[in-house]
Amino acid sequence: MPHDPIIEATELSSLEAFRLLDVREPAAFAAGHPARAVRVPIEVWEVAARSGETSFENVAYWERAIAALGVNARQPAIVYDDGRMTEAARVWFILQYFGADALILNGGWPGIREREDLLTPAIEPSVPTTFRARPGSGSVGLVDRQALKAQLDDVRILDARTPDEFAGTDLRRNTRGGHLPGAQLLSHASLLDNSRLRHADELRGLLAEAGFQPGDHVVTHCDGGGRAALAAAAAARAGYDNVRAYYLSFADWAKDESCPIARD
Repeated sequence: MPHDPIIEATELSSLEAFRLLDVREPAAFAAGHPARAVRVPIEVWEVAARSGETSFENVAYWERAIAALGVNARQPAIVYDDGRMTEAARVWFILQYFGADALILNGGWPGIREREDLLTPAIEPSVPTTFRARPGSGSVGLVDRQALKAQLDDVRILDARTPDEFAGTDLRRNTRGGHLPGAQLLSHASLLDNSRLRHADELRGLLAEAGFQPGDHVVTHCDGGGRAALAAAAAARAGYDNVRAYYLSFADWAKDESCPIARD
């Protein structure tokens, strides 16, 4: 069974040590956070992942960015957001892709804000550390546009967007709408139950209903990365061990006129 990328707040006490990463907005973080938490500058990370100079191919950049959070090989990084789960999943995906031991805290901030043991421990030092990246060593891989375009017949695509995005009636900021040929719609909202990622057996059932079978090579995408990362975490939790995320997602696909789009 693949490694479950999700951890419950009640399970944190069983860990000897961990790094707590907060992916909420700056104002929310300033208003209250666990003493040991470090805020991830997600607004910077989102832009960097889409920039040619700081894309995931720039390993040195991401080594520095991850090390600045105090993440190292000695303890897992526990990532939480405001409860939407998509931003925590985005950070989890990047961390695990570069080889960090990372987990998503199920339910996010609402699940830990009443935990006195997390809110009042001695403050851990947040000085930068050393992190050595191992790109592609995580349980969920990364695929880019050209590779996916060449592999459309060999993978099963999980589209985590909304039905309107899938149908092409909601273009977001794209000039083209629709879905990748052969993609199966499984909206990210269906993976959640009150801001919590569903149990593994529920997720297996949802994936099966959407047409996915055990052993499938699953590629997830959305429009900009966060929902794709959450869908990848869901597929891993459901037991799929060959999962990749098309992180740049449909916005990247739609801008390339050579990439086919279906509407039905």
